[in-house]
Amino acid sequence: MIWEFKDERPIYIQLVEQIQLRIVSGVYGIGEKLPSVRDLASEASVNPNTMQKALTELERKGLVFSQRTSGRFITEDGEMIKKMRDDIAKEQIQDFFENMKKIGYTPKETIEIVEQIVKEMK
Repeated sequence: MIWEFKDERPIYIQLVEQIQLRIVSGVYGIGEKLPSVRDLASEASVNPNTMQKALTELERKGLVFSQRTSGRFITEDGEMIKKMRDDIAKEQIQDFFENMKKIGYTPKETIEIVEQIVKEMK
């Protein structure tokens, strides 16, 4: 996954979101050791202090935990990760339906067009 940032929001919040996506999508596995702050910061082309702030927020949320002298690890709570994945999916779907509403689609019409696209993708 490529690190992408937009100017309208703080970088550390975007880092938190992107690391969360990497966790729920399995890029970083349950219980897996994360790269060091410096390595992650270098990979994302951000200041190490900014990455540290993002990782601290992920620790606060319980997605990441630290072990002295060993580094940071992804939580081993698979249910937490599944719930976060479901929450992200619901948010994406709600945003999608809001955008479809803005262009004049009803929920029923939106579902119909999604079903049509899914059939075409098979």
